[in-house]
Amino acid sequence: MSREISPQKIAVNAFDAKRFLKTLTHRPGVYRMLDEKGVILYVGKAKDLKKRVSSYFRKNLSSARIQSMARQIANIEVTVTQTEAEALILENNLIKAHRPRYNILLRDDKSYPYIYISTEHPFPRIAFHRGARNLAGRYFGPYPSSAAVRETLNMLQRLFKARPCKDSYFSNRSRPCLQYQIKRCKAPCVGYVTQKEYRVDIQHAIQFLDGRSQQIIDELIVEMDEASKQLEFERAAQKRDQIELLRHISSKQAVSADTNSKIDIISLAREGEAVCFQVFYLRGGRMLGNKSFFPRAPVDMDSAELMQGFLGQYYLERKPPDEIILSHLPSEPELLTQVLAQSAGRRVKLRVSVRGERARWLGLAEQNAREALLARTTTRVNLTARLRALQETLGLESPPGRLECFDISHTRGEAAVASCVVFGQEGPVKSDYRRFNIEGITPGDDYAAMRQALSRRYQRLQESDGILPDVLLIDGGRGQVREAEKVLVELQIEGITVIGITKGEGRRPELDTLTLSEKRGVLRLPPHSPTLHLLQQIRDEAHRFAITGHRRRRAKARTESPLQAIPGLGPKRRQQLLKHFGGLRGVAKAGIDDLASVPGISRTLARQVYAHLHEGS
Repeated sequence: MSREISPQKIAVNAFDAKRFLKTLTHRPGVYRMLDEKGVILYVGKAKDLKKRVSSYFRKNLSSARIQSMARQIANIEVTVTQTEAEALILENNLIKAHRPRYNILLRDDKSYPYIYISTEHPFPRIAFHRGARNLAGRYFGPYPSSAAVRETLNMLQRLFKARPCKDSYFSNRSRPCLQYQIKRCKAPCVGYVTQKEYRVDIQHAIQFLDGRSQQIIDELIVEMDEASKQLEFERAAQKRDQIELLRHISSKQAVSADTNSKIDIISLAREGEAVCFQVFYLRGGRMLGNKSFFPRAPVDMDSAELMQGFLGQYYLERKPPDEIILSHLPSEPELLTQVLAQSAGRRVKLRVSVRGERARWLGLAEQNAREALLARTTTRVNLTARLRALQETLGLESPPGRLECFDISHTRGEAAVASCVVFGQEGPVKSDYRRFNIEGITPGDDYAAMRQALSRRYQRLQESDGILPDVLLIDGGRGQVREAEKVLVELQIEGITVIGITKGEGRRPELDTLTLSEKRGVLRLPPHSPTLHLLQQIRDEAHRFAITGHRRRRAKARTESPLQAIPGLGPKRRQQLLKHFGGLRGVAKAGIDDLASVPGISRTLARQVYAHLHEGS
């Protein structure tokens, strides 16, 4: 293996925001803006990374500081998280660790904020507090930012309707203020609630801030059920909303691991010649960030050798931590452990099989490695190389300029949808994506569905003088390829190369096979083939686009919950989930750990629920 290569640095004028944004995920996470020297300019968090980062590249930026920062951006690094709450804590850790110039300019550097409850008052207030904690009452925090405190206060007022006003304002009211009108306060200032009733709400707020929200949720679930049985649906809906809000702000903060160890987590992702190592740093129970490395490596080198070589070079000039968690076992773990221990002057643990919180961290590192590799391998340079490899494989005169792929998605024949995705020499051409609702066929007849979709697509292109593809990719084998060739013959369309791609045994990508035509037969490419990776990428995108459309169509046709389509999630478990999170919206916002905390929901099933509700995001 060659020497370590740090994350890609791009000259300021060469940073292609449009191309970068094409590969950016819509998931929550943290982004870091870097200049040409690799110095972090700004750290931010986002509920939707793609939308947030895109906002920095608009033509008209209102802030002069942001305009100045945007001109200096040479690279952007991202860390994907499962929830926005995780991104919030990680953002704070990174700002404290690196103190980026633009974060310092845009954020004050005062002491951390707290939530304060004046418990000594007959009608306590819940308020924002920063500074010395010398007032009588309870303090909760510190919080990573004032925005986090204000968001929590806003939700607490919606949940428990405690007063936020100062005592001087409270003592001089003769009628309720606006907070009562918008249902954020019970107006204790004018006697609209008794002291005993108000104290119950304050106690609930304290329990919640103490981390005992589950106790409150259990009580609210019982109250919601009782209200439903008594046909008091408005009160039941209020309890449901309370449960949903409680679950939202009490979600586990996964980026604040309960450990005092120094840990590095290293994951490996590879696709043909492209290799990515993702390193996560945990220190003192906090995640300090992550970094991507893209070393050059021989195609025939296996994962164990890659991991061995990377670790040896990575820790050559830096002191290893107490524990290193790996996605792949190195080829010589005993020797490597001995060398690292000598370098550190103490024992260093290398671990591959981990459980609990460590397994969660390793999974997050693996996800980030895949995201980083996807962003790298879909650049124009790599795509051009893949198109040339496809040209050689198919014996074409020139690299194909346009590829279209079709896939069919349905549930036992119900709500069948065909997708058509388009790739050009710049990558996905999403403006040309199309979906076709399949009608008038025998449910489950994939051949007829494919025939209908292809006929509608290419008849329309002929009528409108549209652009025809050079290569037509079909998710399927000989039967689907035969139908595609028949449609092209009927429409008298020539010059299109038809390929079928079939999933391998056990759905293993390296065993995927290609059906070139009835005459040319079946072809199996080596696992590292750029041609195979390109076709798999396009096929997977068509599958994602098809299944998203199918689920929307099916959900529109049905009156039942989307949870009913998840295998292994029966009526009792669905009911348990909905009660626990206060409805489907709460379930959709929950992370995997939150889902797995529900009685009867295993971690495997929690992953299935999370994946089903976030398909295509």
